[in-house]
Amino acid sequence: MFGWLKKVVIGGARDIYDPRIFHNVSLIAFFAWVGLGADGLSSSSYGPEEAFRALQSNVHLTVFVAVASVITVFIISTSYSQIIELFPTGGGGYLVATKLLSPTAGMLSGSALLIDYVLTITLSIASGADYIFSFLPAAWLQYKLYFAFAALLFMTVMNMRGVKESVLPLVPLFMVFIVTHVFFIVYAFAHNAGDFPAMFAATKSDIHNTQTALGTFGMIFLILRAYSMGAGTYTGIEAVSNGLPILREPKVKTGKHTMRYMAFSLSFMVLGLMVAYLLYNVKHVPGKTLNAVLYESITKGWGTGGYVLMIVTLISEAILLLVAAQTGFLDGPRVLANMALDRWFPTKFATFSDRLVTQKGILIMGIAAFLMMAIASGSVDFLVVLYSINVFITFSLSQLGMVRHWWLERGRAEHWRKKLFINGLGFSLTSFILVTVVVLKFAEGGWITIVITCVLIGLAFLIRKHYQNTAKLLKRLDSLVEAAGYGLDEAPAGAAGTAPGLDPTGKTAILLVSGYNGLGLHTFLNVIRQFGGVYKNFAFIEIGVVDAGTFKGTQELDALKKRVGEDLEKYMKLARTHGLYAEGFSSFGTDVVEEISKLSPKIIDRFPNSTFFGGQLVFPNPGVFTGMLHNYTIFAVQRYFYNQGIPIMLMPVRV
Repeated sequence: MFGWLKKVVIGGARDIYDPRIFHNVSLIAFFAWVGLGADGLSSSSYGPEEAFRALQSNVHLTVFVAVASVITVFIISTSYSQIIELFPTGGGGYLVATKLLSPTAGMLSGSALLIDYVLTITLSIASGADYIFSFLPAAWLQYKLYFAFAALLFMTVMNMRGVKESVLPLVPLFMVFIVTHVFFIVYAFAHNAGDFPAMFAATKSDIHNTQTALGTFGMIFLILRAYSMGAGTYTGIEAVSNGLPILREPKVKTGKHTMRYMAFSLSFMVLGLMVAYLLYNVKHVPGKTLNAVLYESITKGWGTGGYVLMIVTLISEAILLLVAAQTGFLDGPRVLANMALDRWFPTKFATFSDRLVTQKGILIMGIAAFLMMAIASGSVDFLVVLYSINVFITFSLSQLGMVRHWWLERGRAEHWRKKLFINGLGFSLTSFILVTVVVLKFAEGGWITIVITCVLIGLAFLIRKHYQNTAKLLKRLDSLVEAAGYGLDEAPAGAAGTAPGLDPTGKTAILLVSGYNGLGLHTFLNVIRQFGGVYKNFAFIEIGVVDAGTFKGTQELDALKKRVGEDLEKYMKLARTHGLYAEGFSSFGTDVVEEISKLSPKIIDRFPNSTFFGGQLVFPNPGVFTGMLHNYTIFAVQRYFYNQGIPIMLMPVRV
């Protein structure tokens, strides 16, 4: 029943041997624009408004803020296009800071980005709920938080089905937003084309009046403050470089196309809306967004058709805000997986489900967003204060890393001066916005985001320290094996040809190994030591685990298959040097137990008189983290074999 329900809700398992698997689970540029660009485009619902309202009565200075915002969008987009070229396998801000600055800087960038993605999910869904319930009767308002939780659960389940499955249903909703907003902006410009000279004259007058009242530096400060308050406009631009592994080949080309779609569409929306505010002299109305006031002004006198168009446009904004949560679900688990591969977080977060998604990462993002939603009680005002700080930490570190790279590569890299200038300018803008946003939001509650991020950073340090201590223990285990003459780098030397042939009636030891390492070698030697000449035949099973580190392309999968084959060849040669018959078996997938369940019947048919063996590391002082951070797959395999009535022995290996 559980299996049937899982298949209905999440879908059946994908076949990694399917030659079209990467084609089937990847996104073309247009779909990537929908899945990864929704976060950036949805910011046009609140970013331009925040900047416009920050100017207070000096609204005509909006022209400068709008132009500066467009320039910033293109600078950040261009700099991230350079990151895509330099890191074609993806990784975004985390990988850039790790490779070009230091692993610690990468961890800071990744941790900040994880919190930002959790807030992206929470704020997007809470904002969408606010928009939708603003059209419903006031009596229904009490159900808004429940609706937000339901939407969050729905998005979580959709993402567990797969990348493409979670994006395709959103395409029509996304396109309604694009079409309606483009229509209103184009109409606003065309209908008021004759008012542009008056608008520029009013802007000139506003400059003079503001200079008189505040001075030149005061006016510049006011513009910069409004520019910084609209910082939410730029969130989501980094999503493409973080999500590069889910894009269609050639990934770099697809990523750069997606980045162009995002840059042009976001710039058009931001500039168009802010200028339209001026053309229609939009004022803040309590309980309404500036966009709602703008569309109401445009459709005034259009009758029922105009009212319906306005409602459809506002609903499309609400839905796009919900869709924007998709960016957090797509990129958050991927950042978490990359950090897990580098041992900043538990390695289990890099594993895939049978749908070839980082299911544990998706669940973590969903649960974290659920808790944040509950703590904030769905309050958009509270969440907005927490938002848009962390993404600029990642922006700044990424740009700084690229600046350092181009400086070190000066004279060798093509067009290095231009690239250095772009990333240098990007670093200046993003670091300025970071400092300004922290100062402006800190006392209002922004300190909460900083505290949460610091707690996550502290946890990452503890986990990394534990893995480093474990690595030292494992290195000692490996050194003991090498000291005994069983090298880990090369296949063992010896007279492999003297090994006897298969004894069909003889006992067979079937060893489960996870690589040619100290654990596998200790298990093999312990079987020989404990059971003497009981076992005449040896079979070695290794499962090549497909995870976030290997599921990047056919080359990575081929490399995994080659490594597994080499490992088994070394084990077989080692067994033959002991005068034993040996064979090797392998399989590849996301779940070790499932692959063993498929492989073991065939092996038992070949070796009827057999016993399975598996090694398990025994730590001297197991702590709180041990159970969460280490792989105990062998116990799951043991349960499977016991249920099948197949004998298996676990060989403890102390480290």
